[in-house]
Amino acid sequence: MDYLALADFNLVAAHGGFGLASRASGQSKATLSRRVRELETSLGVRLIERGSRSLRLTEEGAVLHARTEMPYVEIAEALQDVKAGLSRPSGRLRVSAPMLFGQTTLGPLAAAFVAAFPDVTLEVSTEDKFVDLVTDGIDVVIRVNPRPDDALVGRCFMRNRMVLVAGPDMPRPPASATRHAAATFPAVMRIGAADDDTWRVTDPDDGTERLYFPRAVLKFSTPLPIRNAVYAGAGAALVPYAIVASDLTSGRLVNWGNSTAPVAELWVLHASRRLVSPKVAAFVSFVCDYCEANLPASMLT
Repeated sequence: MDYLALADFNLVAAHGGFGLASRASGQSKATLSRRVRELETSLGVRLIERGSRSLRLTEEGAVLHARTEMPYVEIAEALQDVKAGLSRPSGRLRVSAPMLFGQTTLGPLAAAFVAAFPDVTLEVSTEDKFVDLVTDGIDVVIRVNPRPDDALVGRCFMRNRMVLVAGPDMPRPPASATRHAAATFPAVMRIGAADDDTWRVTDPDDGTERLYFPRAVLKFSTPLPIRNAVYAGAGAALVPYAIVASDLTSGRLVNWGNSTAPVAELWVLHASRRLVSPKVAAFVSFVCDYCEANLPASMLT
């Protein structure tokens, strides 16, 4: 197979026409058209339906473009990186992160990153859904407790436990107390507890295990409204430590105990099969270094 012809086919497909591809690449339309025809001949299938004013990919052409576009983009980016010098990250960097991390940490982290690497344009999407790096065109993804995946590599940069917090004026119930007012997640969220669950925590002062019995008076699907409800005196709540660390330090909230549930790990990941560009390597290292410098030690180990 003529790989230059395949590269030109992807160029035409990506730009939606020979004219636009010609202007983008500096090659003549005739050269591009000839190479695409040669590729079609070598494969024995038609890849592009040509019209008088437009073109469209055939089913075979769409499959070929989808399966081969990214490797050629990566090679082109690698060549640009080599020309520019491997020590200077540049270009567009697409990052996907969980909503809570985006709301609490990613803003200042991203601002510090682009200040350190001004030639990088950072595009961040925050959403709590599974993102496929290749299909969704993402360079780096941040995930909570990621499943083992041979296609991804990266580093764990944060550990976020659940803590039971309340306002300083709310009396802590004794172990034998009946249910106390609480703000919780719906049961389907599987974070914290539902009405009929027990919160099992270790006392932050002496390490003893204690049980609390929440009576949900409010339910929210995300942690920040729950924390705000605790501010307003709605009751106690089991929430991620990351969103209340400063409140516990200032005394705005008090810690009734650390959850005995497994700690959530946050990982910054990228595709292992890709040529790791300087901008990806720089972002992964920056996330880890930034969190090590700015987060409490208890969230790093």
